[in-house]
Amino acid sequence: MELSRRDFLKLSGLSTGALLFYRPFDRETASAKSLKRVPLHKKIGEKTTICCYCACGCGAIVASEGGRVVNIEGDPDHPINQGSLCSKGSALSQIANNPRRLSKVLYRKPGGTAWEEKSWDWALEQIAKRIKATRDANWIERDKDGYLVNRTEAIASVGGAALDNEECYLLVKMLRALGLVYIEHQARI
Repeated sequence: MELSRRDFLKLSGLSTGALLFYRPFDRETASAKSLKRVPLHKKIGEKTTICCYCACGCGAIVASEGGRVVNIEGDPDHPINQGSLCSKGSALSQIANNPRRLSKVLYRKPGGTAWEEKSWDWALEQIAKRIKATRDANWIERDKDGYLVNRTEAIASVGGAALDNEECYLLVKMLRALGLVYIEHQARI
């Protein structure tokens, strides 16, 4: 029997179709209702956060287990990044899980060469004292024309992009109360 090319293709198609439909077709295994649902969120402790690297404000989901960050991934419900993260955002877990991350206050005296461990209470008290001393030493009550200005030009502030609107509002209120005029934010720079 001699087959033409056209007849060979027809016969091949028919035999392939017959083999596919010959198997018993189980509608239950092929239905979408029987498929196992895979949860998008893991059942370990998860919290949402905002990436701290730039001013975009991408959302992330941080999963922790036993007080340790085990996974960080993009938040699919976040309107800015919709589940995606850049390379820096994808590496957020390295901030929390870095063995070289400082967890104590280290202080080096002026002119000193050795670092000393100090308490957080000591550090906050020193920062407050130095801000007050700088503010008082450089206070400008009136400008050169005699106008009342009540300000200091010796201190400036650059806010971080990880601050939300409420934190920025409170920060600026505090800085204005201190008399600062040089206030900037990373999102604007």
